[in-house]
This record gives sequence, C-alpha cells and structure tokens, in this order.
Amino acid sequence: MTIARHIQDFLEKSSWIRKMFEEGARLKAMHGSSNVFDFSLGNPYMQPPKRFHERLKELAEAEANGVHAYMPNPGYPSTRQAVADYLSKEQAAEVQAGDVLMTCGAAGGLNIILKAILDPGDEVIVPAPYFVEYGFYANNHGGSLKTVATNEDFTLDISAIEAAITEKTKAVLINSPNNPTGQVYSKERLEALGALLTEKSKAFGQTIYLLSDEPYRKIVYDGVTVPSIFSAYPESLIATSYSKDLSIPGERIGFAAINPKAGEKESLASAMALANRILGFVNAPAFMQRVVEGLQGESVDITDYARKRELLCNGLKDCGYDFVKPPGTFYLFPKSPVSDDVQFVQALQEELILAVPGSGFGGPGHIRLAFCVEDKTITDAMPGFERAMKKFK
Repeated sequence: MTIARHIQDFLEKSSWIRKMFEEGARLKAMHGSSNVFDFSLGNPYMQPPKRFHERLKELAEAEANGVHAYMPNPGYPSTRQAVADYLSKEQAAEVQAGDVLMTCGAAGGLNIILKAILDPGDEVIVPAPYFVEYGFYANNHGGSLKTVATNEDFTLDISAIEAAITEKTKAVLINSPNNPTGQVYSKERLEALGALLTEKSKAFGQTIYLLSDEPYRKIVYDGVTVPSIFSAYPESLIATSYSKDLSIPGERIGFAAINPKAGEKESLASAMALANRILGFVNAPAFMQRVVEGLQGESVDITDYARKRELLCNGLKDCGYDFVKPPGTFYLFPKSPVSDDVQFVQALQEELILAVPGSGFGGPGHIRLAFCVEDKTITDAMPGFERAMKKFK
C-alpha cells in the first residue's frame, strides 16, 4: 500500500456529503442540472453583501508596500483588533487583540486549537448529530472523538455529557447553531454545561475546555439569539468563519478567539500561533484579512433563507415528513420514514433528489437537507419528496 493505513480507512469512511456531491454531478450529467434537486451541500448560493464587493475594489486599487508580505502568524494586528472590538460586544466580554488569531476558516481555527491542547489519547466530547469532519480534526492531533446523544429535539443533554466525561476528557466541542440540525443551544443549557465542566475540571485536577464552532451564528430566525459562550464558561474558545454570513466559503477566512478570563490564555495564544505555522497554514490569507477587517457585523440578508425555510418546512409537512423546525442555519434534519436512512436517501435519488443520510452525522434515522438553494429547486422537488414518502407509508 502506498498511502498511510489510517488515511485509507478515512477514504473508505469518507464524508457522505462529498459522496452525494459526486453523485449529484453524475445525475446532472445524465438528466440535466435543472432536473436534479440537490440539497446535499451547504454551499451558500447568495451573493456576498454589497459592502464586500466595495471593499474588495477599495483594497485591490490601493497601492502600498508589503501588503502581500508575511505578517505575524496570528494575523494583522489591526484586523485582530477589529475582530476583538466586535467580539467584545457580541460576547459581552473584554476581548483584546491578543485573544484573537486569524485562521484559514473555522476548520483552521479548530485545528490550531486542538493542536495546542491535545496530547495523544485525549478525548474530545461532541454532542451528536455533529459535523463529521470533527473526528478527522481530533485524529489529526492524536486525540479521539467521543459522541454523546442529544435530546429528542437535538438540545443538549447535560446528563449524557456528564456520563461521558473521564480523566481523558480534554474538551467538549459544540456547534450552535448546529450543522446538521439547525438547533440553537439555550443560555440555560450552556450555563449548566459550564457549571458541569467547572466541577469536573476540579475533580480531575485539569482544565476541560469548551470549544464552540460558530460559523452559523448570524443565520437565525424568529428572533432567536445565540448566547455568549464566553459568559457561560471561562475556559472557552471560539472557532468561526465568514463563510456563511458573508457567503464566501471559498475564501477560507475565519478566526479563533480565547476567552479573556481563561486561566492560561497567554500560553494558549502562543501555542495556537505556533500551531498556525507548523500545521502549514502559516497565516490566514492576507488580502481577506484586510477585507473582513472593515466588515465586522456585516451579513447576507437572511430573510431569503427564512423564506426558503418556510417553503421547505411547509412543503414537507404536507408530504407527511416529521421534523424539528430549525431555529438557525440553512439545514433541515427530518426523520426518515424507515430506520435505514441510507435506504431512504437512495429512494430520494430515484426521484432525482439529493439528500445526505443522517448516519453520516451521527444521527441515524434522519436525512439532512441544505436549503441554501433556489426557490424553484425546493418547489419542483416536492412531488418527488411526496412519492418517496408514499413508498414507505
């Protein structure tokens, strides 16, 4: 074998999202793009805000020495300060520029955090359903992912997390608003989780970190707010990106932030800066750092996503689907009418509808639908959704 055994294993268990993306390309080539209804990939279809394009032009036309040169591994000081100023309001905390590191998206942020805190054999607890790449990220740095169940409505089950914590636990990783369920964890549950981690950290004589992956923070509906993770627990860190709220996932720009109340924040910041370099990121893209510096708080108009959520939820409800209406993100996670969610996804494929099995997210018996698509994709897919449901009912 020419490649590493564990990479071979990963290839064989590779993401269902990518598998469906590839299947979509095959079906579109056979039947034409307009006849295939692709809900498989969370790829924002909306254009970035007008101010994003204006800032691109402003910075591209500006001439100055060194604008394409290396900068400190954590990023431009001015960009980090701009992010810290905005985070201070968002998180109700006094965040400093030194608490922020610019990264290659939220994935880059999570990887530098895990590189900084994990020793071989350490465990990272994650509530399921969860974003499948987390397992790869933990493995990258000698750790392992340990999943725990959520409640029926996908809210945090604090008792399940408590039962999973051992002397090997180094972090709990949450994602709210959640991919794939769209659930937003409440202030009360986060405070209960913070109290639990405080208790367990003391009991085991080591810090258990709370990591929050937040790329969907600005995509919420019906007046829902995403609580501050920094207020819930001092030993907490955020990894996020501008991919979803600015609709620029291909630009790979985000940041990691350390709670200013963290006990070892200087050591954490130094370790994460080193990890940014030695993992090969070196620094976040220079041009995009300067772009987002002036776009703090900007977002796409989520009323468009809100309308699509209503279209999909109302249509599927009429077809007999059972689901929790998502408070955030652009995903819906309905129950499969049969326990074998892969079988149901295959039935949808026969109707030229592409969905992702919930088992790929640690949520068997469900399917994930990404509604960041054209309205016509949603409405034209409804007869196929109805036919697929009738096959099993």
